[in-house]
Amino acid sequence: MIYPILTPEEAAEYIQNGMNVGVSGFTIPGNVKVIPPAIAKKAIREHEAGREFKINIYSGASTNDYTDGELSRAHALNYRTPYQSLPEVRNRINAGEVHYNDRHLSELAQEFRYGYYGKMDVALIEAQSITDDGEIVLGTAVGNSPTWLQIADKVIIELNDQIPECIQGLHDCYVPLDPPCRREIPIYTAHDRAGKPTAHVDPKKVLGVVKTSMPLGMPGKFTPVDEQTAMIGKNVCAFLVDEMKNGRMPKTFLPIQSGVGNIANAVLNALEESTEIPPFEMYTEVMQDSVLGLLKSGRCKFASTCSLTLSATAMADLFENIDTLHDKIVLRPAEISNHPEVIRRIGVVSMNTAIEVDIFGNVNSSHVNGTRLMNGIGGSGDFTRNAYTSIFMCPSIKKDDCISTIVPMVTHVDHTIHSVDIIVTDQGVADLRFKDPLQAAEEIIEKAAHPTYRPLLREYLAKAKENGGGHIYQSQKSALEFHRALVEEGDMRKANFNK
Repeated sequence: MIYPILTPEEAAEYIQNGMNVGVSGFTIPGNVKVIPPAIAKKAIREHEAGREFKINIYSGASTNDYTDGELSRAHALNYRTPYQSLPEVRNRINAGEVHYNDRHLSELAQEFRYGYYGKMDVALIEAQSITDDGEIVLGTAVGNSPTWLQIADKVIIELNDQIPECIQGLHDCYVPLDPPCRREIPIYTAHDRAGKPTAHVDPKKVLGVVKTSMPLGMPGKFTPVDEQTAMIGKNVCAFLVDEMKNGRMPKTFLPIQSGVGNIANAVLNALEESTEIPPFEMYTEVMQDSVLGLLKSGRCKFASTCSLTLSATAMADLFENIDTLHDKIVLRPAEISNHPEVIRRIGVVSMNTAIEVDIFGNVNSSHVNGTRLMNGIGGSGDFTRNAYTSIFMCPSIKKDDCISTIVPMVTHVDHTIHSVDIIVTDQGVADLRFKDPLQAAEEIIEKAAHPTYRPLLREYLAKAKENGGGHIYQSQKSALEFHRALVEEGDMRKANFNK
């Protein structure tokens, strides 16, 4: 190997205050694991010596505790984009210590190439291998690594020997041209390939290689499917079957996108059990444990993804069965897995979760009470706006019935009524297509809201009608009464529209 072998501490010495640093991965998988803690220790030393030390981190999506966690605890993060999911960094963002820019995941790589963020000083990339001429087999996620390797001034590779050689060939690294020279992305089905199985870096830019032996896979497991989430899954499946029966969806079905989490798992479990939905392909951004089961059973014929967002057990299972699964999976850059052009061309059905939905169909998927960031918009906007059919899912009530996820007005809007087709809760399916705002409100109240809250929501809508009418009925005085009652009295059921 022509590249210097570095310790994590030696690698960290290349990182200086104020630098733009790109990291590999997409969700926890594929992220660097030993260099960021060494940078955090350096930051602590610098702070103790009275010197400023903070850096800007650009990723594919969320990272891991080694990166966002360690750097946050060391007060070494200045700026973060496009997505995060750890309590440490979230708390510092909400406290104003870390600057955070919530971005659509499909856009960051191209925006960096456009020069919006200045130059990228160093890229930290986890890999299975690197050749002397700069061909890199990436790890369990691609994220924005192909672009970071192109544009970074310098690159440090974390070579993780826990990534098995059998991962070779799973990746499809494709970076589109930038305007005005851009051609179509040559992906016409979920299983098409457009690029190369390796990413490339100019060997002259590689500062060195850090050898690691760090475990793969997500820590812990998702919350098991319960009665409420199981009902959401059944309702989604019933809707999809009805779409096929009524000719609004091909009987051969369409590729699906599914977010990550317990509700997404419940929907995938329902798809596994369905006898009316034919075997299907996925064009999605994350492949979680349930997808592995679908691939092994044959219910899912192919999974195009950006990340193997698997538990440690499922990750081991995947590689133990790689001989039969290798030709059923492809790992793409986030820019491609989430690309609006491809999503619209191949007719992806998007399924994402919401924090809250208002009675007109606006969706909040990122902020609690409109102010406190949870995780971010992630890839939901990429898929929702361009989907064949866009579905949002949430439980109708939470926190011992004190919270209704169906509210008069969302406190933060990530997805507007113009992009949202279907709302699914444990109560049923609200179809917003072909409906004006008042019709949509009545549909959501009667079919998606919990019976406990329907009288209050009807009362609000009547109150809003008295406010002067219009295309959308709204009462500025009462629109956030559900949220006031929750904050001040701990229970949305105590909303009072007659104050």
